[in-house]
Amino acid sequence: MKARRRSFSAATLTRLRELPAGDALALLTTQARLDPTYVPIKDDHSRRWHVCTARGEFEILTTGAKWYDTRARLGGGGAIDLTMHVLGLSFVHAVKHLTESAGQHGADHP
Repeated sequence: MKARRRSFSAATLTRLRELPAGDALALLTTQARLDPTYVPIKDDHSRRWHVCTARGEFEILTTGAKWYDTRARLGGGGAIDLTMHVLGLSFVHAVKHLTESAGQHGADHP
């Protein structure tokens, strides 16, 4: 008999993928500081963050759910990818971390 594979609900994954990257950073980092000197070039809604996690320091640009690590020259979309990147987690562990962190912070989402 095969073990039943557990999966996350489509609604949970959609909420995490649509979560603004700036909001996700608040759940993931030990320190997240918005750079007030940053002047966006392409999109007025872009922000630059200086963040610290257990894995180190990052300079992350965010625009909605999209993010870009300027030092690693790597980007993606959605809180799951961001969590995998800044915390070094697998997909499953990233989803679990976000849902647990959001619950601890009283977030309406994930």
